[in-house]
Amino acid sequence: MEQVTDHILAAARKVIAVHINYPSRAAQRGRTPEQPSYFLKPSSSLTVGSAEVPSTVERPAGCELLGYEGEIALIIGRPARRVSLEDAWGHVGWVTASNDLGVYDLRYADKGSNLRSKGGDGFTPVGPALIPAADVDPSQLRIRTWHNGELVQDDTTEDLLFPFARLVADLSQLLTLEPGDIILTGTPAGASVAQPGDVVEVEVTSGGISSGRLASTVVEGTTAFADFGARPKSDDTQREEAYGSREAAGLTVVVPVLTPELKKKLESVATATLSSQLRKRGLNNVSIDGLQATRPDRRVVGLARTLRYVPNREDLFKTHGGGFNAQKRAIDSVNEGEILVMEARGEKGTGTVGDILALRAQMRGAAAIITDGGVRDYSAVAGLDMPTYFANPHPAVLGRRHIPWDTDITIACGGATVQPGDIVVADSDGILVIPPAIAEELVDECIEQEKEEAFIFEMVKQGNSVDGLYPMNAQWRARYEQWEGAQGD
Repeated sequence: MEQVTDHILAAARKVIAVHINYPSRAAQRGRTPEQPSYFLKPSSSLTVGSAEVPSTVERPAGCELLGYEGEIALIIGRPARRVSLEDAWGHVGWVTASNDLGVYDLRYADKGSNLRSKGGDGFTPVGPALIPAADVDPSQLRIRTWHNGELVQDDTTEDLLFPFARLVADLSQLLTLEPGDIILTGTPAGASVAQPGDVVEVEVTSGGISSGRLASTVVEGTTAFADFGARPKSDDTQREEAYGSREAAGLTVVVPVLTPELKKKLESVATATLSSQLRKRGLNNVSIDGLQATRPDRRVVGLARTLRYVPNREDLFKTHGGGFNAQKRAIDSVNEGEILVMEARGEKGTGTVGDILALRAQMRGAAAIITDGGVRDYSAVAGLDMPTYFANPHPAVLGRRHIPWDTDITIACGGATVQPGDIVVADSDGILVIPPAIAEELVDECIEQEKEEAFIFEMVKQGNSVDGLYPMNAQWRARYEQWEGAQGD
């Protein structure tokens, strides 16, 4: 099989990289783009490496976050200008492995261009072998990455957000893709940070065809950045981005604390009062709507944990629906006092939780389960002490309409956005999602509001008109303050 050579690299006038293309990466980043977006890498960043002769990549002096991203590289074989989706793949000559390296320490200075962070010499190794594009199905490629011999990325091109032909066709609408140009097609979840001395290997396969192992060894740079340019700097946000999560970066996971005192206050006020105070702060879309409750008499307060279902697709259900899937992981990891909130897209045609898993959540101390989908085994679920909020009963298993996909991410449930760690309050009036940062101030004003409303209720009960009383004018306000003072005596 033909090998990547310096001559082939020299033919690349453009290196174009895609930001997000794999669903696993989109889930990790917490955003799914509607259209592909791109950035350019200089052709001087290209190099070639193999298991026998690894490329060398320098982590610049003063930098700590050299990120690696195993990717599939497309090398253009025929000029492409305004080509159709149907014809686009025919303009790709070869496929090979690549590593989209970059230093997160310089992202702040790039304003989105990625030139400093990803444009360094040796930051785009490709190879070692060229797979003829005509010999493979672009939707049946496998990409794997090893970090010091440990497999850290393993994904396929079967369910890309933007199939390869679309990338070629899309780019060709505005610019001419020339023979030798390289398109880096995005990285799956699992990308992380390499240290000096580490070896990163990437391989692309299709059936029995392989690009071979593209190997790169990291070395420590010794030449400091000049004073007149951007200097490396990093923070916990960049560390989290580079490593893929706060946990992987060794950072403290910040979980908003619902103290017993705050919880008690929230339990003392109605969701109707909370809703009015949220509205005063411009938060008008924080109610989870359209659900019924197994225990409507309960008032529930807890921190949100989240679970997302995606529409069923039979091939993906085989890989994500069985075994210890995301649904079971969420149920089995919910903690004391937490509320498991499920995004089921309002789909009522199947169950999202049944009696056994609901019982498991109760045994783990969950405060409630909230789903905008159906519930199986309704009578048994309704008999549990733990409340469940749901759209309707339904006898079907989740595989009819859903695949349990991922956990502890931002979701939508009943028309509201819910993030892990949000405070959820539910009573007979409804379910509210409260941003933790404002909860203390919010509930204090709710308590004051309910005192005022208790006074107003009493005055109306005594036969007073609501005119000037609700809301209170200055005269009634003065009487209220006297009444409030008497309550404390």
